[in-house]
Amino acid sequence: MDCDDIELDLPPEYCHYQDNGCEFADSCLDCPFPECVYDEPGGRQRWLKTLRDEAVLRLFIAQGKKVKDLARMFGVSRRTIQRILKQAKDISIPKIKTLRGADG
Repeated sequence: MDCDDIELDLPPEYCHYQDNGCEFADSCLDCPFPECVYDEPGGRQRWLKTLRDEAVLRLFIAQGKKVKDLARMFGVSRRTIQRILKQAKDISIPKIKTLRGADG
């Protein structure tokens, strides 16, 4: 390794970094994620989809909401809601053992 290959780590006083945070945290240092959702292509959309899916499952299980009502609430198709429920069933989330009545 020659000296040209060495990258110097500058002291903080020589770095001009502004930590403005994002919609998830006021500061990068306060971020709840182990890795920044913006570092990975599609990371933000994936996180928001995960939050949506969890909310759909919560409403379906706890409040007994119907597929058509959930689709209307979240602005997606009935098929999307059915996919979310099927995925939960496939990974064995309790209370999603059958989807009877889920198509109404």
